[in-house]
Amino acid sequence: MLTVRELVEEFNFEILAGKEGLAKQIEDYSIKRPSAELVGYLTYLTPKRIQIYGRTELGLIQQMEETTRRVNIANVMVKEVPCIIVTRGLPVPEELIDLANERQIPLLTTERSTTRLFYLLIRYLTNHLAPSTLLHGGLVDVYGVGVLITGESGIGKSEVALELIKNGHLLVADDAVEVRRVDEEHVRGRAPKRIKHLLEVRGLGILDVTTLFGESAVRDEKDIHLIVHLEEWQEGKEYDRLGIDPPPTTEILGIDLPKIIVPVRPGRTIATIIEVAVMQNRLRHEKKVPILNL
Repeated sequence: MLTVRELVEEFNFEILAGKEGLAKQIEDYSIKRPSAELVGYLTYLTPKRIQIYGRTELGLIQQMEETTRRVNIANVMVKEVPCIIVTRGLPVPEELIDLANERQIPLLTTERSTTRLFYLLIRYLTNHLAPSTLLHGGLVDVYGVGVLITGESGIGKSEVALELIKNGHLLVADDAVEVRRVDEEHVRGRAPKRIKHLLEVRGLGILDVTTLFGESAVRDEKDIHLIVHLEEWQEGKEYDRLGIDPPPTTEILGIDLPKIIVPVRPGRTIATIIEVAVMQNRLRHEKKVPILNL
């Protein structure tokens, strides 16, 4: 969860009123400009959203009769509102300040334009409030494709990631991946803060990838496009040798992602197989041909 206090610290907002409400939780990553609501249309008020007041909203307030101004603002500034942000450093009406203190709604101000603030807030709130989960595995950017490498502990996921990094690809996370759903079609992964840019290889210990390979060998986050599952080679098990059928899928946070099962045994260069699998996956999407299960 995210509090208004954390939002203030992140964006360096000035607090004008309503300091008692800084502990309020922000639950909705959508944002509201309450222009229609200020003139009485309250059907779609959505009170749990952050409210933004720019030139339009403050202009409407200035044009209201004094007898109705406070009533109209009070109908919009309900207690459920997590906070209100005034943009461009515009003068703030006294009614807003009084109601913010009375109802413990943090009233914030910024010099940023409304358009700029919308962009920054939506990006920030989506990252922090989108549905999320923690997965065991590694995430590597291979040729621009986010590859989630999964498998039982000790199968060699970190060693494969190390080989891919040596081949010029980018590490996002090792051992644990924080995954969040950013929209209706994409999930994005990143490393937990405590293991960011670290890689654990049995026999070598914990490696700092940025120290060994430089900052260009890592990235902070990446959309996941493909899952590669490593498993021990099982004699007698039927593996797809032709690649005629499309690969199976695995659901992560409601989104289906293609999954390739790669059997591991001595002599197989798994990193190279993953590179080819990525190229096949890209080709499949570009030319609608089936992906090979390697």
